[in-house]
Amino acid sequence: MRKKILVCDDDSLLVDLIEFRLSAKGYDVEIARDGGEALVRLGESTPDAILLDAMMPVIDGYELLRRIREQEATRDVPVIMLTARKQEQDIVSALELGANDYLVKPFIPEELVARLARLVEGAPR
Repeated sequence: MRKKILVCDDDSLLVDLIEFRLSAKGYDVEIARDGGEALVRLGESTPDAILLDAMMPVIDGYELLRRIREQEATRDVPVIMLTARKQEQDIVSALELGANDYLVKPFIPEELVARLARLVEGAPR
């Protein structure tokens, strides 16, 4: 069964790149362009993992992460923060809120795939 990944980011080019890479590795990809849309998608179904940008319209990634961890249905879903924010405070805040991993943009696409596979599959793809 294919694993479903929710990608939450408002950068269309980046989303297209991620969707292409993950689809090629056998993942089903859903897209949310802002935090509000992400909440709607999470209410409809629970993904196997979430890629989450910190800086998004409507609801930012940190607030969305807090809400994800508060909900029983999404509490244990692995979350990788994928953001341009690279200050120590940003990274520590995300990890304290419950992010499983943190990757700074620009990133190496294959590194993202490997980190994601480790979280959802337990082994590299």
